[in-house]
Amino acid sequence: MRIEAIGCEPLLLARFNLENSRSLETYRRHGGYEALRKALTTMSPDDVINEVKKSALRGRGGAGFPTGTKWSFVPKDSPKPKYVVCNADESEPGTFKDRYLMERDPHMLIEGMLIAAYALGARTAYCYTRGEYKYLIDIMDQAIEEARAAGLVGERILGTDFSCEVYTHTGAGAYICGEETALLNSLEGLRGHPRMKPPFPAVAGLYGCPTVVNNVETLCAVPWIIMHGGDAYRSLGTEKSGGTKLWSVSGHVKYPGVYELPMGYDDMEKFIMEDCGGIPNGRKLKAVIPGGSSVYIMRAEDIIGKDVRMDYEGLVAAGSMVGSGGFIVMDDTVDIFESTKNLIEFYKHESCGWCTPCREGTDWLVKAFKRIARGEGRPEDAQLLLDLCDNIEGKSFCPLGDAAAWPIQSAIKRFPEDFKRHLLPLAEQERVPAVA
Repeated sequence: MRIEAIGCEPLLLARFNLENSRSLETYRRHGGYEALRKALTTMSPDDVINEVKKSALRGRGGAGFPTGTKWSFVPKDSPKPKYVVCNADESEPGTFKDRYLMERDPHMLIEGMLIAAYALGARTAYCYTRGEYKYLIDIMDQAIEEARAAGLVGERILGTDFSCEVYTHTGAGAYICGEETALLNSLEGLRGHPRMKPPFPAVAGLYGCPTVVNNVETLCAVPWIIMHGGDAYRSLGTEKSGGTKLWSVSGHVKYPGVYELPMGYDDMEKFIMEDCGGIPNGRKLKAVIPGGSSVYIMRAEDIIGKDVRMDYEGLVAAGSMVGSGGFIVMDDTVDIFESTKNLIEFYKHESCGWCTPCREGTDWLVKAFKRIARGEGRPEDAQLLLDLCDNIEGKSFCPLGDAAAWPIQSAIKRFPEDFKRHLLPLAEQERVPAVA
């Protein structure tokens, strides 16, 4: 597993390879909590929000919404308590960068949460982590206790008037709890069902109070922004997508791992073939899912020789999305029908069952894929799958329905040959090779 910054100085990965990198002593020796001190002693809450706005930091959990703008939606005059919630659920297949941030540098996340809490006037912050990450909860709890003992969490932090408690909370392994309102329901002890929006969490979130929910990577970027300035952070990326981004690289590459790239890194082909070591065993690149399993799959022909820019605008122009940065590489041995079948089985299993389009639609999709896989495919089944997706996309209560539909739609449209082979009579399927 390679952990490396490419094309930039490491920001989020700066302390990953230090001895005892998760300890408070190591973090403070390398500048930790100085951004918090700067914010508390020299900046107003509005100054902090404005600096984050200038940075062009966008949500790293998948939506890509401007972080400073999201913070500014919290009403300043609300009489209710305010909350900061870190979304550490990280259930998107192909995504594992938040896991390493919490494992290697937990104090960076705590500092980011505290700065966010100061900016928003919150006295309580929660880190919500998926149930399978139990070992990370233990690491975070230990780091929080270290910070509390040093006067960095709790009452009158760093001798100022600012007080904030930080807690961890574990989910029970439900993918849907990565959606911010389902996460808030789970945090309240309710079933992890998404809520109707509006009202948005910034107005009525946890316990009906103003709440900001940010991803781990998003909050980890905040201390650097406050220490060095929003303009400096923006200059590392592009005008609309500031800073750096972590990519969780897996699949058919020589060096899978977590890579930190500047936003706007302008050559996806180079990233795969040189930075990640290329495709092993002499095989050829066939496909890439660049942003986690929910985003559109890309053909090799859309990447090779195309100078695909790896930021929000660049990947949309190339026909996909940044998503959560789960970068899945597939070589020419992969049957896209089979890989897509695997994904829809995941989404069917993880549907919360709250709304009919997602609950029933994902079930019918799985039934159709299984029938086709048994050799009972029909030429019209490709359109049947697309019609089923159309009945889910944009019609479900939350984005899980879209996340289930998009991989199928893009796979059928961009790899029709892999589907057509399965839609032939069984005797003809056996005469058509899986790999051209």
